[in-house]
Amino acid sequence: MSVAPERLAGWIAGFAARHGPAVATAGPDLVRLEAADGAAAECHVPFPPLDPGGDEPVGSLVAHACRTRTVGVLLVRLGGYAAGVFEGERLVASKVGSRQVHGRSAAGGWSQQRFARRRDKQSAEALRAAADVAHRVLVPRAPALDAVVLGGDRRAVDEVREDRRLAPLLALEAGPFLTVPDPRLAVLEDTPRLFRAVRVRVLDP
Repeated sequence: MSVAPERLAGWIAGFAARHGPAVATAGPDLVRLEAADGAAAECHVPFPPLDPGGDEPVGSLVAHACRTRTVGVLLVRLGGYAAGVFEGERLVASKVGSRQVHGRSAAGGWSQQRFARRRDKQSAEALRAAADVAHRVLVPRAPALDAVVLGGDRRAVDEVREDRRLAPLLALEAGPFLTVPDPRLAVLEDTPRLFRAVRVRVLDP
């Protein structure tokens, strides 16, 4: 499950109420809660590493998750792309676009081969356009970014990764990878809900 940072303290309190007092242990990317009845909850740290801050790992995790960050987002699918910069949950710069890439052809023989070549050309142009937008919108802001989050289609994103101009962005990459539909402005605007969330795995006794 995913828990919004602002709800995390309440969720942990509810976990303790359901399962009994919990002991928390922290690492750089995980806070584990072990309750009196044997249940456990593994809270994955967004934007690790976590500085445990002494004997209060839960408080440290909540403060870390709620921190306002400047995050670059790049979403790529063959049908479109979106690049944006967020300050907290506020989108402060963005560019969204789409490219037509035909899906498949019912024809066979030479016609099908011509179609495949045309589709390959369209795919290459679409991915190059996505890399161009990332270079224009995100790379100039890279020194001010705390992290970069990628999403869309993994194969398409892997192709865009090959563009050497994007190296400053990829050096800031943080998970998780966002699986989203064709990138539109509304999809981009919704990404803070995904990349800010704390992923929690509950293990019943």
